[in-house]
Amino acid sequence: MTAPSSTLTTAEIREKFLSFFESKGHLRLPSASTISPDPTTLFTVAGMQPFKAQFMGAPARFEQGANKRVTTAQKCLRVGDIENVGRTLRHCSLLEMLGNFSFGDYFKRESLTWAWEFLTDPEWMGLDGSKLYATIYEDDEEAYDIWTKEIGLPTDHVLRFGADENFWPADAPKEGPNGPCGPCSEIFYDRGPKYGDDTWAEYADTRESARFLEIWNNVFPQYDRQEPGADGTPTLIDLPFKNIDTGMGLERIATVVQDVYDFYSNDVFGPIVAKVAELSGHAYEGPQNVSHRVVAEHVRSVSMVIADGSTPGNTGSGYVIRKILRRASRHAYLLGLREPTLYKLVPLVVESMGDAYPELRTEQARVEATIRSEEERFLKTLEGGTQRVNRALVSLIFNRAVKVEEEEAEEVFKNDPYGGKDFTHTIKYETSGGLWSYLSSLIKNPSDLQNTIIELEDQDIRRREINETKRYYKLAGSINQTWEDQNSILEMVSESKLLLSGEEAFILYDTYGFPVDLTKEIAEEYGISVDEAGYAESLENAQNIARAGSKYGKSELFGAQEALEDLPQTQFVGYDDLEADGEVLALLVGGERIEHLSAGDEATVVLSRSPFYAEGGGEVGDTGRLEWEGGAGVVRDTRKTPGGVFLHDVAVESGELKPGQQVRSMVSGERHATQRHHTATHLLHAALRAVLGSGVRQAGSLVAPDRLRFDFSHGAAMTVDELADVERLVSRWVSANFPVTWQEMPIAEARASGATALFGEKYGDTVRVVRVGGDVSYEGQAVASMELCGGAHVGRTGDIGAFVLLSDENVAAGVRRMEALAGEAATGWLRERLQQMARVSAMLNTNPDGLEGRVAGLQVQVKAAEKEMVAVRRQLAEAQMGGGSGAASPIRELGGFKVASLKLSGIEGNELRGAADKLLDQSGADLVVIAGDKGLVVKATKEAVARGAHAGQLVGKLAAAGGGKGGGRPDMAQAGITDAGAALLALDTAF
Repeated sequence: MTAPSSTLTTAEIREKFLSFFESKGHLRLPSASTISPDPTTLFTVAGMQPFKAQFMGAPARFEQGANKRVTTAQKCLRVGDIENVGRTLRHCSLLEMLGNFSFGDYFKRESLTWAWEFLTDPEWMGLDGSKLYATIYEDDEEAYDIWTKEIGLPTDHVLRFGADENFWPADAPKEGPNGPCGPCSEIFYDRGPKYGDDTWAEYADTRESARFLEIWNNVFPQYDRQEPGADGTPTLIDLPFKNIDTGMGLERIATVVQDVYDFYSNDVFGPIVAKVAELSGHAYEGPQNVSHRVVAEHVRSVSMVIADGSTPGNTGSGYVIRKILRRASRHAYLLGLREPTLYKLVPLVVESMGDAYPELRTEQARVEATIRSEEERFLKTLEGGTQRVNRALVSLIFNRAVKVEEEEAEEVFKNDPYGGKDFTHTIKYETSGGLWSYLSSLIKNPSDLQNTIIELEDQDIRRREINETKRYYKLAGSINQTWEDQNSILEMVSESKLLLSGEEAFILYDTYGFPVDLTKEIAEEYGISVDEAGYAESLENAQNIARAGSKYGKSELFGAQEALEDLPQTQFVGYDDLEADGEVLALLVGGERIEHLSAGDEATVVLSRSPFYAEGGGEVGDTGRLEWEGGAGVVRDTRKTPGGVFLHDVAVESGELKPGQQVRSMVSGERHATQRHHTATHLLHAALRAVLGSGVRQAGSLVAPDRLRFDFSHGAAMTVDELADVERLVSRWVSANFPVTWQEMPIAEARASGATALFGEKYGDTVRVVRVGGDVSYEGQAVASMELCGGAHVGRTGDIGAFVLLSDENVAAGVRRMEALAGEAATGWLRERLQQMARVSAMLNTNPDGLEGRVAGLQVQVKAAEKEMVAVRRQLAEAQMGGGSGAASPIRELGGFKVASLKLSGIEGNELRGAADKLLDQSGADLVVIAGDKGLVVKATKEAVARGAHAGQLVGKLAAAGGGKGGGRPDMAQAGITDAGAALLALDTAF
């Protein structure tokens, strides 16, 4: 499974690519995090995405220096078609995208000639140039001439395609969106006839080939697409500066250079796949190799994203990580791995990729612990959930098969006098034959299948009852005659287009924790679809997070910025001033500019100067007011674009507002409370690192006027003493009233000074450092607070006022969440708790000092009273049972069994079950039925069960008559009811 030793390794290919472009004057930058800071997408999905601002015209300045030429190996996560990962040989969720970029510097000639040089020069890849092919946009004569006249590619090696294939965004000239766009040229490699017998000319028609593999795409953003003219002709205007955006999939070029059949045979995946085979005992070369590929690919993806700071959860990127992990865990389960296994593969990922992405090495222990914890949790869900899904599928298939028989039976018996209004026919479902064999393949436990079929039969009987006769004629045998072979069953399923209801899928998720994605995947394996619309409706606020987080297109990455392209960065003055004058630069509704607002209108307002802090770094956006001559409005929120344009969500109260007007901006008083909570968050972070260790990493935060929330990496609940130490450290800083200062400095200087940077956060070459001007002591060590932060803070720690921790809870594997209050919010909370304590003390006739002892005494009294009540209920039950002899319950012969039944008043729960045990022991009956006021219990002897008795089926019939429902095992079952008398009367017709 590993690549030949004589070929380049994947790591060597990566390094050669970066070194090549460094030799061409490019600045090598490290990969950005897979977790995107851009709110329009959850993950980094393209190599160009971290440079969105530069492509929009921002200066090309980075922490490592300034350069209009950049090269990267970017880790990307795309999960829009995750269901295909493993099913094909070239789908991956984690991609390494090798890219070279130009921001208004070089263009097509350099891009294409350097690509050719890198691929063909023996110093680099040394590929045979005669096996290289290219596609271009149909009207791109410049690219055609470079390929054929300058590089010398034969003309029959170049294919022209329309804008649907060779333009970015696809079909942009006709379909839009407006904004930067341009043609592209893709490079292919002919892998030879052993991978396919098709030709390059045939590829022009099929667009699919295992032989001709695309390895590199060169995108040339050279046009500004504007609204079409009156005749509908697209308008493409040359951009003032032209960019280059290229991407070469490392997995693809490695497949070519190493001459292996597919991605999973290269030197990165090969060892992981081999380890999966070793651990599972199933060779890769077999029918289950889809599972090998899923496990190998997904463990690589989640290792990278967890190392970047994400953790499995129920929302956002955490939801996607959990989805990928659970899909991998299920496929490991299919390979027979019943214990946590995925985490054992992490060292192989680190070994192959840790040099290029050092965060994998530094975070390896946390990655392994997180994956193992998630596996342990999911394996508890998986087996039971899979069986429940399969039972639901069995019901669908079985009912569809039965429907055919029902229709035939109705035809046969339509003239039968016994099919009249007083009688009906029902099918007897036999447990043999082809249908039984097929359904057994879905539900592995024969007894489970038997019970499922019996339940279906009972449902059918109840459904077909007419009047009160309750007499049935069985139509036996035919159900298995029709479905004798599996092919006929599969054909029936396919033709019927069976659909698992959205409600059923939601119940599996909501009640049993089984993800709908896995329900869909299992159902699809049997040709059954899931009603996704119904599922979304049941879930109410259902999210398709995986696809939303992996959209890749110009509109998703650039959004409404097209309407803001000509606007300068907003001058933010809110660190020092909470009021400021400024000019209205633009008004926007729905991403489009408008020319005026009137009273009652709501829109986004862009100002030249603003004191409003824009949401970022966990801190909420400011609110406040705008006032101008003749009018006023309320600012409800403030955000900003990646380019630094502040967006104020404004509701106009009076007057009219137009671009060019002067306005007065005033931040609301809530900012002061927000600042208290933000500085308190910094102190909390420093205190946690002091008490729990430097391994604590921030994993998210919310800083609002009414509270703060802080998520951090830690594997266990904090002890009472640890919580007290953290709270005490923060209070010491507050009491010391240290000054809080901030200054801008180069990122390298900030890191050298010891400032804490958020892991995975993207910083520019100049950063803002917030420092508390004094240390506090913890266990003899000085503890300081200094962080990179763009948020708003108090001037001195004493301005924070009171500080109180509210909670410490687990929110994801290896991630805990704290909530805390500062200032007036804290004192208000403490005051309410003191008042609450006083009220409770008064209710218990004591004072706050004596409250704990009073509650302890009441607990003792309650336990004693409960014990006494149990004894009284037992005595009551024995009295109603004839002193425990069972004489109060006569035995009847029903359906070949001796049955004793009894109604007990005032008895429920454990006492009802205990009474059933006693009656079964003393009466000599085969089955006993005991009804309480609201409950019903049925018990059967082992001998009766062996002869066919089933307490679960019996209690279901009795409960239905008594206005309730229930079920259970063949020997014991129980139900909730509303009419005990009706339930017991139903005994006569239940056998």
